[in-house]
Amino acid sequence: MLQRVLFHLSVALCCWLLAACSPEPMTELTPLGADQGDSYQLAQQQRTARLTVLYVPAEGFAYHDSDGELTGVSIDIMHDFARWAAQHHQLQLELNFVAENDWQHFYQRIMHAEGGVFGLGNVTITEARKQELQFSPPYMNNVAALISHQDVPELTDWQEFSSHFAELSPLAFTGTLHEVRIRRLRDQFQPGTAIQRASSNPELLELVASGEYYSYVDAYNYWRARQAGMPLRDHPMAAETDETFGFIMPHSNDWGPFMLAFFAADGGYRQTDSYRQIMQRHLGPELAELLLSNAP
Repeated sequence: MLQRVLFHLSVALCCWLLAACSPEPMTELTPLGADQGDSYQLAQQQRTARLTVLYVPAEGFAYHDSDGELTGVSIDIMHDFARWAAQHHQLQLELNFVAENDWQHFYQRIMHAEGGVFGLGNVTITEARKQELQFSPPYMNNVAALISHQDVPELTDWQEFSSHFAELSPLAFTGTLHEVRIRRLRDQFQPGTAIQRASSNPELLELVASGEYYSYVDAYNYWRARQAGMPLRDHPMAAETDETFGFIMPHSNDWGPFMLAFFAADGGYRQTDSYRQIMQRHLGPELAELLLSNAP
């Protein structure tokens, strides 16, 4: 009898020790390895928050300067956001910038992130993408430029397309709206022609500069390439100016209304001297004015 009692006591003691050593149960399950940041709700309580900011490296928008400092249009806007939160709402925001070189992977990481996570990757705002992500208000109006080698005559009438581009093949950056535009041109003027794929803007520009392809690209990428001496031409007749870029957030991010307030403050952030100076500093006066002229 005594042995049985001691046996049950030892079992109970082991169970208690295991329970005491076990981790606390998780109150919120997140995808394995998902990027995370503090919520706005928590920030209101603690008056501080650590936000994760993923970015796709891009000249002029998110790059390291000669001193090794991370800077650019998108980076500086986020810093303005943090300063505004501190000055007007007494919220201290720590921005943890994380590079992601693969645009497709970047987009997926934001989709599956949790809480205070933001994405800076010059993502065009569309209704379809709004089903997958949250967007900030537009931070820039984009110009999509149709480009070719500089020896191709400028397109002044769509009826010239078949002759001017006869020796060229369509090229697209996979997963972007430019791919949709290129497919539309291919279907209309070169049905059945295979579309070559590029996985980055530098690769796309190099291929177009080879004289074998035509493609759509964001105007700032074209301007940068021309400044670097690449033999490219744009075709203004085919330019599209009706799209805007926004920062992206997972649907679980509750900072959306707060960021909306930032963009709306003082008559609109994009109307401020700070915004104009950021554009001119990182993109140059000419390109900045082109993009600013398309702003509302």
